[in-house]
Amino acid sequence: MFARNKEEKGILIIGGFNKAKSLSSSLIKKGYRVTIVNKNYDHCEKLAEIDKLRVIYGDGSKKFILEEAKAGDHQIAIALTPSDETNLVICEMCKKYFDVKKTVCLLNDPSKTDFYYKMGIDRVVCALNMITNIMEEQALMDEMTRRIPVDEGRIHVLEIPVPKDSEIAGRKLWELNLPKEVIIGCILRNDQSLIPRGDSRINEGDVLLIITSDENKLREIKEFGDYAITK
Repeated sequence: MFARNKEEKGILIIGGFNKAKSLSSSLIKKGYRVTIVNKNYDHCEKLAEIDKLRVIYGDGSKKFILEEAKAGDHQIAIALTPSDETNLVICEMCKKYFDVKKTVCLLNDPSKTDFYYKMGIDRVVCALNMITNIMEEQALMDEMTRRIPVDEGRIHVLEIPVPKDSEIAGRKLWELNLPKEVIIGCILRNDQSLIPRGDSRINEGDVLLIITSDENKLREIKEFGDYAITK
């Protein structure tokens, strides 16, 4: 029954090549029904080699191409083009004209995150591997915090984007005076997942995965202004 439900959940991926190829292969292996729209003919030919993947050649920001891809038969649309503005248009069209339930927008400029959410995007991400995690949960999370049960307690994971002009941008991890119950488990930078070390430097546009077992500490770390920087 579980496998059949996955097959019934259609996922539409628009744009990208290497990212779309990796993501679609992963989702198909997990049992999802996947369609890709790509305006590069050579890329389409290579993508068509993936078993069970439906490939549509065309510009996914055009309504008639989305109609050809049967966007309305998909529950999730993921825009992976290099252009933030194009990704926004694609997601809005999928919502407005095809009633796609959930939209995911890949964003290069984290400073636009709040605006994109206000425009109705369900999930804005700055790293591809975050999309895979969201799909695995079979639902897009509206909140930033995920709770993972461990033994008798719970671990809390918080995504913290590093905006432009953040006071921690350019700092090394050892310079952050974080509570002892809090650790930075991973730094998401573009399409890379970096294992942090004490001398790792935080850049503008990074997304930090903060891990804590103390729920009370979440309020202390949600705003960068609350961080104390060691002088």
